[in-house]
Amino acid sequence: MTQHSQKTPSSEPASATPEIQAARILEALTGIRFGSVEITVHDGRIVQIERREKIRPQAAI
Repeated sequence: MTQHSQKTPSSEPASATPEIQAARILEALTGIRFGSVEITVHDGRIVQIERREKIRPQAAI
């Protein structure tokens, strides 16, 4: 099982608007079949969005 991980770019400020943050969360969720999206919050602000996607190969027939 292979795992891919993506984090929000460090160039994006933690003070991004709620609309931008929501768009980044939706972007992280788009296309994921198996995996997770983790949102890290410090002092009430989203500071990191991490996406982990597991790729499950089809069973050989």
